[in-house]
Amino acid sequence: MWNLTVFLSLVWALSLLYGEWFTYLVPSLWTCSWPHLQRQSSSLLNGADNSSNYVKIAVVTDPQLMDRTSLPLAPKSLALEIAQFYTDLYMRRAFLLSVLPFKPDVVLFLGDYFDGGDKLSDEEWQESLGRFRHIFNLNTLWEASNTRVYYLSGNHDIGYTAFNSHKPEIIKRYEGEFGARNFNVTLGKVDFIAVDAQTLDGHPRSHLTSATWNFVENASKDIDSTPRVLLTHIPLYRPDWTPCGPHRSSPVINQRIYRTNRDQEIVYQNYITKNSSNILLDLIKPALVLSGHDHDQCTVTHMSKHGAVMEHTVGTVSWQQGNLYPSFMLLSASNSTLSDGSTPEDAILTHLCFLPMQTHIYLWYLSLFAMTLVIVLLWPANEVLISRKLGDLMGSIRNLYNSLSSVVKEKNEDENCEYEEIWDAEGSMHLIKKTKKVSSIVSNERNSVERGNAVMRSKARKPMGAEVDASTPDVSIHIGTARTNKSKAKMIIWRLLKALRAILAVAAFNVPIYVLLVFKDWVDK
Repeated sequence: MWNLTVFLSLVWALSLLYGEWFTYLVPSLWTCSWPHLQRQSSSLLNGADNSSNYVKIAVVTDPQLMDRTSLPLAPKSLALEIAQFYTDLYMRRAFLLSVLPFKPDVVLFLGDYFDGGDKLSDEEWQESLGRFRHIFNLNTLWEASNTRVYYLSGNHDIGYTAFNSHKPEIIKRYEGEFGARNFNVTLGKVDFIAVDAQTLDGHPRSHLTSATWNFVENASKDIDSTPRVLLTHIPLYRPDWTPCGPHRSSPVINQRIYRTNRDQEIVYQNYITKNSSNILLDLIKPALVLSGHDHDQCTVTHMSKHGAVMEHTVGTVSWQQGNLYPSFMLLSASNSTLSDGSTPEDAILTHLCFLPMQTHIYLWYLSLFAMTLVIVLLWPANEVLISRKLGDLMGSIRNLYNSLSSVVKEKNEDENCEYEEIWDAEGSMHLIKKTKKVSSIVSNERNSVERGNAVMRSKARKPMGAEVDASTPDVSIHIGTARTNKSKAKMIIWRLLKALRAILAVAAFNVPIYVLLVFKDWVDK
């Protein structure tokens, strides 16, 4: 039982190390890389170093920190606190161990930072803001690495026009922490234009809607040869059942728009309307569109007056938002002007990266726990039987090996024979098998060895058989007396106690490892 306990402890330790630490290193070690590195490696082969020719941008979206609006649980309840903690821990590990090892120059958030950002009180909102800063290490990100951070507004941050048009304090609260809702910034030689998608389809007389469209028109006047990326939290319009590419893990969601009966303000929408989408594409003329909101990965191509435009909808970074395969994106923006013959798309390179599947990890933990219970409960009662079965298996393997050896021996005996041609009186030829002649010295030595072996076997078998015959009754008597002396209830209690002792030993070895891994990742760095 001790060997079994040690084995189970090692299995659990390896599972915890992988599920709580190593799996988050996989994207940076194997599965993901900056999209410009392949071009850089080819340039290095030609003697050119392009390591500084790109601005490295990490794109993250839809963390939607859980709060009292997320689940039908009482605020500050233990269940809600546990759900919040493990969701926050996953995103912190993903950001610190999967995203930051790439050393991005810029981190770009595409919206929806809190689940109920537009419904929380100021006190609750400040509490969620503190969690958001801690999860993504924002307090030390700039000081430690000079990484710039930009934020888009999402519908869970400021609400749709039916709400934010009547709640100016929500807009003011958001902009006080995250900055302007409409902005443009140049990274390298690429212009990034961010629009407040929640107000694009609002009432034309709404000051929020008019402000957003005024920004779009002003941005369109500065068009030059610089490539552009359109940033919008809500994806652009696409026809129903439009395929989303190979990275989609859930069914495609079709367009849904809900409006109020009174003033036709938007309560909810999946995509920007067709008319607004076309105007955006025609005015901005982007080479690429980045969006979130959908929580799942989607890649579509839009047709505009100026040609085809690719849109990447990045999946959520949280494992609690309906996507079993959370993701982030690495984007390389060219740091040099376009050369002759190159297109705007050549200046913008993207690579979608997937994060660990937390649900699968927890399912493995549950399966391993169930297997541990079954093994420790069955092992004490069947240890002799299991050992006997293993012995029989080893005996079968040994017999198979001996049979193969005997075949080889017969072939060797054929090699020690010779064939002689004999003709009979009728003129027919026959082959007679004869043993090769060997020297008498060799034969005598072989006979002496064989005799020696025979004597040794005959002398060895008898005491061994005696030992077996003498020991077997003792084992049977011991087992028989033990079973007869203990009642069935006592036997069950004995087995449960042994199983409990094994489980406690496994837990005593692995719980400190788990606590250490959690503490290591949760504390500020």
